[in-house]
Amino acid sequence: MTMATGFVALNASKQHQLNKSFDSGPITTIIGRQTIEYEHPTMFRRLKDCHNVEDLRLLAKQRLPGPIFHYIDGAADDEITYQRNTSAFDDCDLVPNVLAGVEEVDMSVTVMGQRLDLPIFCSPTALQRLFHHDGERAVARAAEKFGTMFGISALGTVSLAEIGEMISTPKMFQFYFHKDRALNDAMVQRAQAAGFNTLALTVDTITGGNRERDLYTGFTSPPRLTLKSLFSFATHPSWAMNYFFREAFELAELKDFVQQGSNVAVSIGDYFAEMLDPTMNWSDAEALRAQWGGPFCLKGIMSVADARKAVDIGADAIMVSNHGGRQLDGSRSPFDQISEIADAVGDDIDIILDGGVRRGTHVLKAIAAGAKACSGGRMYLYSLAAGGQPGVERALQNLKTEIERDMRLLGVSNISQLNREMLRHR
Repeated sequence: MTMATGFVALNASKQHQLNKSFDSGPITTIIGRQTIEYEHPTMFRRLKDCHNVEDLRLLAKQRLPGPIFHYIDGAADDEITYQRNTSAFDDCDLVPNVLAGVEEVDMSVTVMGQRLDLPIFCSPTALQRLFHHDGERAVARAAEKFGTMFGISALGTVSLAEIGEMISTPKMFQFYFHKDRALNDAMVQRAQAAGFNTLALTVDTITGGNRERDLYTGFTSPPRLTLKSLFSFATHPSWAMNYFFREAFELAELKDFVQQGSNVAVSIGDYFAEMLDPTMNWSDAEALRAQWGGPFCLKGIMSVADARKAVDIGADAIMVSNHGGRQLDGSRSPFDQISEIADAVGDDIDIILDGGVRRGTHVLKAIAAGAKACSGGRMYLYSLAAGGQPGVERALQNLKTEIERDMRLLGVSNISQLNREMLRHR
């Protein structure tokens, strides 16, 4: 253990992360690769004091019951891949150019035919009304305010129709391939009717990952009422009041077809294993693309071989993603794979880096390496839990400010000027 001004360096284990409470006592945060402890327990209790994703994570941990927080924060097995998703950026340095006269900055990108004012968008994530009572409504409105795309999951808690009427910003529907073909057809039709712009088929969930934090905490959807969970709810009364006395929790697009997740408590891992079709193959993906008839994306591509197959079936984009480290622990990080995938298919398909982004420099590194844009889930789920729509807006504003500042410091005025000459791998 080493001492620094105001800080104590710590080696944090997963069990430490699981058990430690931030409701009182010192607060931990992460700077670079070092977990540190700060001695002012009230520092992160206000949204206005949250200057980065990690600050928002700490506020979310304070406001959520343990099982709910650890569902967001946890990953598979030893969580090595989850950690690598972010630490991979640390192994790559930026090389700036100076005297470039950067007065105005244009950070807009076009992905799958959709113009975005930010080079990062809100990746689809499940169960959002567990984290804040506004759920997808809050994220959708924040995304629209910043002119970026909003993704909604098949395991979403607000209907596609409502989101379609609510916002005009580009919208992505994340499709899970269920065993029930009638359910699959209904979801496609509902997304089309709601005016969604793109469909993303998730291809890395034919079974559930081993999410051990959920096993420790007993997390299910909806939350199962036990003595342990009731105690956690009671110590977070604001969350509990909103959950129990506002609109009933449900999986909006699935409730008419399956009870699991809405009326019958189930872990997400068990849901994937029981409900999703493990026989899904490239022919199914190609048929879904034809059925959708619009911009089509495969979420969960990690190899060059699969990227080439995505081009072959006519996909418009791929999301280079390992599901936030929540499926196969020990797999590569998206950033580690971007360059070789871009070299192979970058001229034929839009490449999106999904996962691990915590800083504006991460976005710029990904795009310089060959991505067209980035997306992320935890980066806005923490902020949703921390403060609803204002929290998500805080997260997006923080990233926008960082990207604009860092583009100036790099000497680029347009996102298209980023290239590999600006990167050096250690």
